[in-house]
Amino acid sequence: MDNPAIGVVGCAGRMGRMIAEMLRTRADCRLAGATERPGAEAVGQDLGTFLGGDALGLAIADDPGALFAAADVVVDFTAPVAAVWHAELAAQQGCALLIGTTGLQPDDLAKISTAAERTAILQAANTSLGVNLLLALVEQAAAKLPESYDIEVLEMHHRHKVDAPSGTALALGEAAARGRGIALEEQAAWARHGQTGARCIGDIGFAVLRGGDVAGDHSVIFAAEGERLELGHRASSRAVFVEGAVTAARWLAGKPAGLYSMRDVLGL
Repeated sequence: MDNPAIGVVGCAGRMGRMIAEMLRTRADCRLAGATERPGAEAVGQDLGTFLGGDALGLAIADDPGALFAAADVVVDFTAPVAAVWHAELAAQQGCALLIGTTGLQPDDLAKISTAAERTAILQAANTSLGVNLLLALVEQAAAKLPESYDIEVLEMHHRHKVDAPSGTALALGEAAARGRGIALEEQAAWARHGQTGARCIGDIGFAVLRGGDVAGDHSVIFAAEGERLELGHRASSRAVFVEGAVTAARWLAGKPAGLYSMRDVLGL
């Protein structure tokens, strides 16, 4: 679809604001509007001046219903409970939805999948193009290397992140599990403390670090006797997530109902 209208829910959040700022300056799409939660200071302000530019004549609303009716695609980097609600709104309005919100639980994902039967929804743990290529490489490595290679997923984020492990770390664990043909929930080692005993063969371990303003560091380590393979990605700026989200939103515009991923965007 040429020049799709893209809306943003949660425009005062870190990612929401950056995405709205990028959409305001792009020539290949247009900013349809934005919302914030009821009672937020941003509600009622002109979206353009809120973003530090000229007035756009678009007031930031607190009811996303009108935004979903006006936009071709809406981008959501909010919270799990809001993302599920927005998926249902998107299905009702026939508007495509990109969900970059992390911390989604299996029940949330099931509801989003149901909504995707009626509209196009792209759900991504991470919208960086590089991270999504990393996911494919991790799956390939896990499929090729024998079980004697222990798999560990390490991630670090800024001190304000509220969920752990990160959605990207979980996606990397899922990619490794797919490569081995196993279920992550049956082989994941989420934490180690005290006398844990020797590492179990076949486990996929997770380690979580928090501190400072780290945008996102992820590594997957394949460790065996005599060698170690490390695949990783470091984001020095959230701009890579913003660029990926806008690229994905433009790709999603006009797509038929269904549940999509960044692998579809990249043609992997």
